[in-house]
Amino acid sequence: MELQGMEYLRTKLSTHKQRVDMRYKQYAMQYNDRMIGITIPPEIRSRFRSVLGWCAKGVDSLADRLVFREFEQDDFEVNEIFEANNPDVFFDSAVLSALIASCAFIYVSKGEDDMPRLQVIEASNATGIIDPITGLLTEGYAVLERDVYDNPSIEAYFGPGFTDYYYKDGTKENIRIEHNFEHPLLVPVIHRPDAVRPFGRSRITRAGMYYQRYAKRTLERADVTAEFYSFPQKYVIGTDPDAEPLDSWKATVSAMLEFTKGDGGDKPTLGQFTTSSMTPFTEQLKTAAAGFAGETGLTLDDLGFVSDNPSSVEAIKASHENLRLAGRKAQRSLGSGLLNVAYIAACLRDDYPYFRYQFNKTTPKWEPLFEADASALSLIGDGAIKLNQAIPDYVNASVLRDLTGIKGGDANG
Repeated sequence: MELQGMEYLRTKLSTHKQRVDMRYKQYAMQYNDRMIGITIPPEIRSRFRSVLGWCAKGVDSLADRLVFREFEQDDFEVNEIFEANNPDVFFDSAVLSALIASCAFIYVSKGEDDMPRLQVIEASNATGIIDPITGLLTEGYAVLERDVYDNPSIEAYFGPGFTDYYYKDGTKENIRIEHNFEHPLLVPVIHRPDAVRPFGRSRITRAGMYYQRYAKRTLERADVTAEFYSFPQKYVIGTDPDAEPLDSWKATVSAMLEFTKGDGGDKPTLGQFTTSSMTPFTEQLKTAAAGFAGETGLTLDDLGFVSDNPSSVEAIKASHENLRLAGRKAQRSLGSGLLNVAYIAACLRDDYPYFRYQFNKTTPKWEPLFEADASALSLIGDGAIKLNQAIPDYVNASVLRDLTGIKGGDANG
């Protein structure tokens, strides 16, 4: 396959960077939506800009459940590579970045004692040309460091068998480092890839952003209406034209007002405009929450609309069925990317060009999406006994750990 070159990849990254940055701002609750409305003036609406973290909740609710355990049948001892690269932070960072931006990139380099170093690079700073069969890159580009003005200061071009480093400040000369296998040292970890979107799909969908924007507008309208709800507008009819003008603030907060009859003996009539109800805003906000929950596989409880009755683990699993399916899909797609990282890292560590199919038996293992409580453990135990009675040793310690997430004693593996 003909290489596209660094300039092509630099242009490709600049094309997608804005989209990725926008989703990171949505996750960080720093994105300002365009103000829409026909009744509230923009200068008034700008004083009541609302902040809502539903998109962040949609990402974290899945990311917090995706806990990587280890590689099973580790014939090439790749687990020790990840153990040497701060796995508690590395896996969480890679998973979170992939869920926000649809993919993350792992930069593999040699460290001390030739142990590979793994660095997570977000999708706004890296891109490449992907091989649709293996999921590896044929070539890649990454911005390893930016200056204070957000301009690239250190760039890297990853080709088959080499990596070129470019220093923009001129303090170092551009260098090339070669390795003896035909794969770049930049590996994508992709969330939900398909034939149309080989670099996957973000957890922050357009529909999810719409429902959050809809809810934010509702909160802004409710805040403006609350000002009138707190201080209802009042009126006085029949005052003497020659009387002193009534101080509007005094009329609002004063405990006692005095009105005298006019020359004709007419007395003023006091009144108050009907205040707007806050109930429609609550219902509108709940409608937005229901739409967002359906889009992300969450429940209204997850978005702050707490139900009266507490749910058991089984009830939570049943209400989060769509979230469970999304988690299983994410485990498959992200696990494939992490296995590619293990493959490239093993080739670099051993300085040997392994074949990709040699890693087919190495399997990524994840902790269960839902932790088992006492009742679930009892049900699983009863089921395991009955299955082993029908087929001896059908359910062993490894299977039980996959179901419960609990590691047994040393005697049980």
